[in-house]
Amino acid sequence: MTQTSWLAFSIDRTSKTPVFEQICAAIRKRAISGELSEGTKLPPTRVFAADVGVSRSTIVTAYEQLVAEGYLDSLQGSGYTVCALCEVELPSKTKRAQLTLEEGPEKKVLPFEASQPDMRLFPHRQWAKAVSRVCRTNPQAMLVGGSSFGNFELRRAIAAHVSEWRGIEALPHQIMVTAGSTDALEICLRTLLKKGDTIGLENPGYLPMRHFADAHGLFTNFLAIDESGAKLPTDAGLTRLVVLTPSHQYPLGGAMSPSRRLEYLQWATKEDAWVVEDDYDSEFRYSGRPIPAMSGFDNLNRTIYIGSFSKIFSNSLRLGYAIVPEPLIARFRTTMRRFGLKASFMPQQALAEFMASGEFYRHLRRVRRTYGERRKFLLERLALEFSQFGYVRDHQAGMQIVFHLTEGCKDTEIARRASEQGITVVPLSIFSKGNSVYNGLIMGFCAYSEEEMELALELLKTCFCEARSGHSG
Repeated sequence: MTQTSWLAFSIDRTSKTPVFEQICAAIRKRAISGELSEGTKLPPTRVFAADVGVSRSTIVTAYEQLVAEGYLDSLQGSGYTVCALCEVELPSKTKRAQLTLEEGPEKKVLPFEASQPDMRLFPHRQWAKAVSRVCRTNPQAMLVGGSSFGNFELRRAIAAHVSEWRGIEALPHQIMVTAGSTDALEICLRTLLKKGDTIGLENPGYLPMRHFADAHGLFTNFLAIDESGAKLPTDAGLTRLVVLTPSHQYPLGGAMSPSRRLEYLQWATKEDAWVVEDDYDSEFRYSGRPIPAMSGFDNLNRTIYIGSFSKIFSNSLRLGYAIVPEPLIARFRTTMRRFGLKASFMPQQALAEFMASGEFYRHLRRVRRTYGERRKFLLERLALEFSQFGYVRDHQAGMQIVFHLTEGCKDTEIARRASEQGITVVPLSIFSKGNSVYNGLIMGFCAYSEEEMELALELLKTCFCEARSGHSG
């Protein structure tokens, strides 16, 4: 065995990298390259420390780290020797630098992204007070939920909320806090269906549900939409569950008729099937009170109700809830034990405080008034300056509208041109399965001031004119 008294490197005292890590890196590099071959004996810790001008403990730390990584071997009385290594190619500094480059500033997205709240209107101080109050008086609630269904105080607040706003009479033990509405929908699929079952989905409808169904190995029965809402399944009892948006159909808008709701509840009872009511933005109705939920009409007999806070707060809070019929509670608890709770406990008690203090409802009333004004502005501008390109069916609800296009305009083409201008409009046709008869643009208005929409509308009109001239040419 050979001994080396010098590894031909120097310590960089200005580097942010600790000295012992610099020593580790130098020895690793030489061991991998073969410069330090198997069995090479490293200098004693005291000698090496004196050579490079560091403390002995620094050298000991470096050596022991390399022993742990398998580069060195240590035998009492024999010092440290290099272990046998396979040929390994280290990534170049250039490649590493490419991987660690910081992302540039986020590109500002112009209107009209749908379903986005305006967080500039959010009462941040009042929310901070609710969080602070919980931290002072009940800090354990920030980390300990106490139940697989979530924080009890929040579930009690949700029960009061849906009773007042949606006409649903439910007890806290029926309410499950989730990581948003999409999490709640997936929990329903895991609990109520098995691979090979058939699920009924609205067509056009919510795209993630289609992806969930495919991922869970389900067959999909696509339910066409007519003037009364989604048509009933006609597959002779094969459909075990349907997912509906009866208070405000997504993405078309409009409410399911009372007679169609009753037909679905009768169908579910007869077929021993279930109805999942996705009520994603029911709070935002701009004429009168919100339409009563289907689940309230059903008294939670064959329906599971799903709601979310993301449209009032933001998607970053990631809290929603599901309200399940009494006979299903045990099955849903089993699902939560098997797959775990995704919803963070951290904000749940604070949200309960926020709702109990009345700030939640004050905020809801403020934003509903502001969003109503923005919606009115957008509808007026579209009617005044875009009537040659399409029209809007005003359902007086929701966080987005659908601008139905006339002949000569294709929604995917307009959306592509708008994207090049930094404008986000989503083509309606992509939400429909099969040969789509739908041709329109989904346009959100909640997150943008009138001035911001004004600029975007001017650019969007240019996109329409260019598309028209391009087709005529």
